Amino acid sequence: MKNFILVLFSALCVACATARQAAPSEKIITETRIETVFQTDTVFLEVPKIVEKIVTADTVSVLENDFARSAAEVSDGLLSHSLETKPVKQPVEVQTKIVYRDSVIFKDVVVYETVEVEKELTGWQSFKMKMGGWFLGILIILIVFAILYIVKPLKLKLS
Repeated sequence: MKNFILVLFSALCVACATARQAAPSEKIITETRIETVFQTDTVFLEVPKIVEKIVTADTVSVLENDFARSAAEVSDGLLSHSLETKPVKQPVEVQTKIVYRDSVIFKDVVVYETVEVEKELTGWQSFKMKMGGWFLGILIILIVFAILYIVKPLKLKLS
């Protein structure tokens, strides 16, 4: 039973340690999103102006549409025919491919600040921090064993 109490007391003396801080870390994540959209646009197609004439023996004729005008007439027994295109811009629908690229950079930085302490450490606190809890625990165990070594022979002499 005495050994159990001694071991438990020793474990309680050295179980605590000083707090440690992790090194500052930086984490960067780049995320790229690509989205393709097809959009309908209207393009105007320009028809160039073209003029043609022909002469033949026939009757009078006139033709006309959105792009051209044709006129034919008989003069002195000959048919004069002319074809003239109109300068028109014709709308044509086309599909335009639009690619949206969006890059987002997430940067996670941990910053440590130095905080000033109002009062200095005592001599005992600085000694404990320098030598550490292990040394202190070993010292307490040695003191307990020394006391037990001294007290045990005294009990034998008193009996």
